[in-house]
Amino acid sequence: MKRLPVIGVMGSGTKRYADRASRVGAWIARSGYHLLTGGGAGVMDAVTEAFVSISPRVGLAVGILPADTGSSNHRSPVGYPNPWVELVIQTHLPGRGTHGEDKFSRNHLNVLSSDAIIIFPGSSGTASEARLAVLYERPCVAYFLSGDQVPKLPASIPVESSFEAVQVFVQNALRS
Repeated sequence: MKRLPVIGVMGSGTKRYADRASRVGAWIARSGYHLLTGGGAGVMDAVTEAFVSISPRVGLAVGILPADTGSSNHRSPVGYPNPWVELVIQTHLPGRGTHGEDKFSRNHLNVLSSDAIIIFPGSSGTASEARLAVLYERPCVAYFLSGDQVPKLPASIPVESSFEAVQVFVQNALRS
């Protein structure tokens, strides 16, 4: 059985950017890839909802979840996983947001498990995933309308405003 590529989509946990996220999620599903997100709300919810709406498809919607710091049994925070995640990967790792690069963050797993990454607008957690993509040398493209939609986005990550350019970037990354 051939291994399917995993496309990680990272972005805001509060804003959905529904038009762009829906287009990306549907394209990932139609392309025969797996979708990987952090399993929460916002972009993660919108892209996963679009992904699972495509039928038939071969890929799975994977969510790598953080742990709730107040939970002794490592349950996920409220809102995780979103209802569209098909394969839940529960972690014991509570770090996220401004702690997204800490050794106790599941962001490392999100990035290392992805063959290519699409970054949507977001805040400190998204920025940490972008920096980890550079650190771990994962192909990564930002799908923004302008370059300032993630704080401290590494300059080495290309910023694309067109969906077609994002598609080409991912396809080229998977060929390498």
